Amino acid sequence: MKVLRIAAVGALGLLLGACGPSGEDDLRNWIVEERNQTRPKVAPIPAPKQFVPEKYADTSATEPFSSVKLTQALKRESSQAVTNGALVAPELARRKEPLESFPLDTMSLVGNLSKSGQPVALVRVDNLLYQVRSGNYLGQNYGKVTKITETQVTLREIVQDAAGEWIERVATLELQERAR
Repeated sequence: MKVLRIAAVGALGLLLGACGPSGEDDLRNWIVEERNQTRPKVAPIPAPKQFVPEKYADTSATEPFSSVKLTQALKRESSQAVTNGALVAPELARRKEPLESFPLDTMSLVGNLSKSGQPVALVRVDNLLYQVRSGNYLGQNYGKVTKITETQVTLREIVQDAAGEWIERVATLELQERAR
């Protein structure tokens, strides 16, 4: 029992010794001193530059917002529309065919056959097969079938270029073979 008392007294002494002053107060004092000595170094924001508007003084040139300039631009645009419109006007006047409501990239050529000596292409759209002959229309760009071969269907499309002018271009549908 005596040994147990000595051990308990020793442990109590160690615990009381640990509760004594530590170096934590010194650490807190050092942090406060450093905060007080450190000052942020922020450069002041420069004053904004003063805007001085310039007066439009070129009276010899045509004013950019004049009605004369607008009239000239509208005449030029309407003359281009007449020449470009001649290409697309017949397409706008005719009745649309069913395959013109689908984009060309959703169609696939899956085969061909010959009816009355004329080639006929088999085109799949939305898991339905359609028979296409020369002169039929496909796609959303006024695509008219011009030639049908064993491996492809050739179309003449009318599209607008970057300048807004109507131009013709050639497009093809290639034969799609199924992967087995």
